[in-house]
Amino acid sequence: MIKQRLDTVIVNGRIVTGDGVTEIETGNILIDGQAIVDVIAGVIDPPTDVQVIDAAGCTILPGIINGHAHGCTVGPTMPSGSRPFAPSDIEYHLNRHLLSGTTTLLNVCGLALMDEIATTPNDHPLEVAVSTAHTPANLAAARAIDGAGLGGRHHKMTIEAMIKAGAKALGEAGGGQTLGGGAQDYRFIPDAIHKATAVRIHPNLARALKEAVVGRRLDHPVADLKAVDHLLHGSMLRSVIDAPALADLVRATVMPPVSLSLQGLAEIAEASSRFGLPAIFHTATPTADTLMRLAVTHPTARMIAAHSNHPSFEPEECVSLARALRSSGVTIDVSTLDCISTRWRNQPTNLDCLVSEGLVDTLSTDFAGGDWDSILDSLNRMVRLGQSNLARAVALAAGNVANALPELASDRGLIAPGRLADIAIVEGHNLSRVRHVIKKGRVVVRNGAICGRNERRQQRRSI
Repeated sequence: MIKQRLDTVIVNGRIVTGDGVTEIETGNILIDGQAIVDVIAGVIDPPTDVQVIDAAGCTILPGIINGHAHGCTVGPTMPSGSRPFAPSDIEYHLNRHLLSGTTTLLNVCGLALMDEIATTPNDHPLEVAVSTAHTPANLAAARAIDGAGLGGRHHKMTIEAMIKAGAKALGEAGGGQTLGGGAQDYRFIPDAIHKATAVRIHPNLARALKEAVVGRRLDHPVADLKAVDHLLHGSMLRSVIDAPALADLVRATVMPPVSLSLQGLAEIAEASSRFGLPAIFHTATPTADTLMRLAVTHPTARMIAAHSNHPSFEPEECVSLARALRSSGVTIDVSTLDCISTRWRNQPTNLDCLVSEGLVDTLSTDFAGGDWDSILDSLNRMVRLGQSNLARAVALAAGNVANALPELASDRGLIAPGRLADIAIVEGHNLSRVRHVIKKGRVVVRNGAICGRNERRQQRRSI
């Protein structure tokens, strides 16, 4: 008989605890206030005076912890310090994350301030924290590519002050805007070409042009004009600009912030060694050599190699780099990007290779121009394809993230007594379909819909 005081009992579900090992075929979770007080295997008779959630036929997971995302603050966006997203776009992304089982999220644009965390509208239940990349080179790199979202407070801010105010991590050091990555493909290069020619090109053409002009590692001093001309004549640009002019335009768009951004990586590594905080690094072909060097020269830095499945890598390159970085103590993160179900610009090849080789420590979404696929979608795919068993897959987005980012999530990420009652209840045959979400002991998503503020306050009825 259950005798302790309880608020909520979840019964009859398959429980995956998030530690990478433990699954309970039929189990029950007892919640008092914001905390899990017990996990009981088997079938129980729940108390009659508490909220009972029947999870029969469902799988119960820790609330997903997304350690690398963008678009969830009202401050400057991305390492480029671009203008904030519209409030409606922020709300949309907050809702998408919550409805896909995410209960804790680290926004790693790096230049937003603590009072710019987006917890509204409607007192949104998704818990958002921010990182800091407020170093001289990172701020200068942002100004070199954009910086339109930066005000006086951002320019004057320091990492020390952000840490004191509650920033949970350092970074993102570098970014797709400042180091020739995906944001150049979907935003900066297309925008520059449109401004010059009135023609809007697809991101994949922008990527191909970028690689023809500056190379995958941004190290080509001279453009491959033959390749540029070939791409030009296969597009609507052929009648409005020639290959040399187009190459000059691409180079002028991509290269100005690069050296500053690479310097910013070193500043973040130094800060991680000094302050002991985890540091998130843009991982792509232009940063690979720098990251390997920093892993050696800053052995006490807590380095996280973000989106190690970056599309700039060939599959064998991302595997080789991940293996080398991990051997130096670096945490290997992969991101869903848009490569799971959307596949607008990216494919899952690199992610598959890293998972199959057992080289993934944590899983995040990143942003992918707003086309990011959910973490649960990726976990479902891993399990269905036999790339990972269920317990190991779930840990990539739960217990492993809590271990890598304890400043963010040391009290969550596991279904265990004493842990925060952040829980996602998903369909048994499809992990990506979320039924209910519990945040700090309260139901915030019920039957696939976000609960209203008043409804979240009234948690004394069965569902």
